[in-house]
Amino acid sequence: MKEIINIYKSHKIEVEYYIHSIIANMSSDYIESANKILKKHKFIQLMYEVDKNYKQTSSKICREKSFEKDIGNDKSHYFVRLKLDDKGVYISNPYVHYKTGRVSVSVVVANDEKYEVMDIDLILLLQHLKLIEYNHLYERYKKIVYSVGSVFLSIVSILLIIYGGYSLIEILFDFNNIDFLQAIFKSIISITLGLAMFDFAKQIFEHEVLFQSFEDSEYKQYRVLGKFLISIIIALSIETLMVVFKIALSDYTQMLSAFYLILGTTIMFVGLAYFYKIFSDKDKEEL
Repeated sequence: MKEIINIYKSHKIEVEYYIHSIIANMSSDYIESANKILKKHKFIQLMYEVDKNYKQTSSKICREKSFEKDIGNDKSHYFVRLKLDDKGVYISNPYVHYKTGRVSVSVVVANDEKYEVMDIDLILLLQHLKLIEYNHLYERYKKIVYSVGSVFLSIVSILLIIYGGYSLIEILFDFNNIDFLQAIFKSIISITLGLAMFDFAKQIFEHEVLFQSFEDSEYKQYRVLGKFLISIIIALSIETLMVVFKIALSDYTQMLSAFYLILGTTIMFVGLAYFYKIFSDKDKEEL
């Protein structure tokens, strides 16, 4: 929603000019022509009429059906802060529509002693004006693929965590006949790797399925990659620490290998810091 609002604010003059041009070309018989208007302008969600006392005098006409029961409803609370411009038009700030759950704006047009109201789907309007690229079929297909992929990744991560727990239980019940250090390290590695993979699956599901994003696709991918790298580095750091302790307790001759492992993890930290610095600088430039 934040991204849509920012795009709208950046192109507010053009969007409002287009809305005014639609109103200027509409028939004076607002409600009688509602179905034609809805058919012509796909981004208009619903239309209705209010009298000078702010009572609804027509049904809410939507694309699929009308709501007759709303006739007579008091709409005065919507008109408390309404300020018409010099053309007798008011365009609200963006909000989440209570029926569709999509980012919308409401438009009020003064028509003699009546007010004509229509709610506009802001995403579809910005798409119509070529200010964003949005395709329902492609978005649905993409969400299905990402949903399936993230679910399977989650299953794999859960299996890794379960395997780590199983290894821990195996230590408790067969303590004397098992290599304690080997088993405990195997348990820790499985659990941390499972958690890192689950965090990656969560990031995919949040960014690609639950919360639709209209920001630059390349930048969005880098953000997801950055969060995934954080999870991996945390898991790798824990594993590095465990390996160092294991070498220190069993074989000092391998300490050089432990040093190289720590050095490699440190380089990854430095690389991740540089990665985030580049994009923080890019954010500052855009602001």
